[in-house]
Amino acid sequence: MKPKEPRGASDHDGSYKNLFSHPEMVEDLIKGFVGEEWVREVDFSTLEKVSGSYVSDDLRDREDDIIWRVRFRESWLYLYLLLEFQSTVDPFMAVRILVYVGLLYQDLIKSKQVSSGQQLPPVLPLVLYNGEPRWRAALTIEELIEDAPRGLDAYRPRMRYLLLDEGACDREALESVRNLAAALFRMENSREPQDLRRVVECLMEWLGAEEQSSLRRAFTVWIKRVLLPGKLPGLELPEVQSLQEVRSMLAERVKSWTEEWKRQGLDEGRREGLDEGRREGRQEGISHLLRRQMEKRFGVLPEEMIDRLAKASPAELEQWGENLLDAPSLEEVFRS
Repeated sequence: MKPKEPRGASDHDGSYKNLFSHPEMVEDLIKGFVGEEWVREVDFSTLEKVSGSYVSDDLRDREDDIIWRVRFRESWLYLYLLLEFQSTVDPFMAVRILVYVGLLYQDLIKSKQVSSGQQLPPVLPLVLYNGEPRWRAALTIEELIEDAPRGLDAYRPRMRYLLLDEGACDREALESVRNLAAALFRMENSREPQDLRRVVECLMEWLGAEEQSSLRRAFTVWIKRVLLPGKLPGLELPEVQSLQEVRSMLAERVKSWTEEWKRQGLDEGRREGLDEGRREGRQEGISHLLRRQMEKRFGVLPEEMIDRLAKASPAELEQWGENLLDAPSLEEVFRS
């Protein structure tokens, strides 16, 4: 059974799925953030959402996020969007992608969308991540597999996924384009209510057509239920039914909310500062203890060695502490 997610993570996940269930969002995501030549050959007018639930041979339910298909040259290209909203990076994401894409191919075969003698369609696996810290996990399955003896390397699976790490996007680049996915990322990374209001005004202009009412509503719901509660936790928020009402709300409360926004940032900064202070305090204590142990064995330390201890990294202190156990001289303690 899939573990139950915290309410906030579940809301964020659901609202993003709602947004990227609109073809306009998917088109802008691919056009704006997949900088590869083949994108020019895609006919985005053919975007079609596909089922995203599979049952494997051992009858275990496996649910992915969002799958679209689109005409690419004379065939279909499948876009696999895996949306991630977790506070920690999944080091085995490449394994998950390998499994999910395999299940997609299996489903295409079972449903006879691919028959014997035909080739399987290409798939773009795309991980959209907006958590902290920045993504550092392996992007290919090969990086996770040990080097094999000669001859076995031919059997190693080879697969890569495309990562879009929202927090790593350049702020000025996002502001310079008319792109719905970029607008979403700008709001995620907004530093104060004025930033958010400017993006809302852009969305009102870009999504003015009647047929875009569903997407306008999806943005409104996400801002009200996910974005603002995350930026302003604990504050009572008024009901809003449209982007116009969101803009008016931001304008009316910009002063008080700016102060609250800054306070939240200061509180977070204080917590980070305390954590950093604790780390520095532990390191200073280790340096002081190591100095006392050295002086007990070798006498008063020269000034240059005291200075090295004070400026040492945690790894250096650990190494010198191990050296001190059997070093015959002070010079040998400081060896690499």
